[in-house]
Amino acid sequence: MSEAITEGPTPSDGKTPIDPAARGIRVARIGRNHILAATGVGLVPIPLVDIVGVFGINLDMIKKLCVEYHVPFHKDRGKAILTSLLSGLFPVAVGGPVFSLLKLVPLIGQTAGAVAFPVLAGATTYAVHKVFVQHYEAGGTILDFSPARLRKRFSECFCEGKNVAADLHKNDPAEIT
Repeated sequence: MSEAITEGPTPSDGKTPIDPAARGIRVARIGRNHILAATGVGLVPIPLVDIVGVFGINLDMIKKLCVEYHVPFHKDRGKAILTSLLSGLFPVAVGGPVFSLLKLVPLIGQTAGAVAFPVLAGATTYAVHKVFVQHYEAGGTILDFSPARLRKRFSECFCEGKNVAADLHKNDPAEIT
């Protein structure tokens, strides 16, 4: 059974349009917070726990974006979309677990995993945020989200996201998304 969430920030009378500038700030904050969280979870020294954590952070971000855009959230659909998007990126699908497992190798593996996986985690979260916001801004819902149609855009955002995540400490947090 899918979980459906419909509550969210709405004007009290239901007829007043939502301020796009205020929504933009809230949506950017959702992205920034989840990118930072995913990058942090990427530092977890326990192999595969980091991958599960990043997946959960991305699912939570999708849920919060659904609330913001007044789109019912369906947990099972969110999981399926994430799995499809991530499997479409070979470096993420293979590189993530490899960098996670590298953490088992004392010193060298832990260092490589601690450097590479947080960047992959942040880039993935950045890309998920970008494609969902684009889809919701165009009036889409989680039910009509097509990973196959958005795979190229996701890949482009993932490449942008690697730079964003790598330079995270230099960026003004408001400029992340």
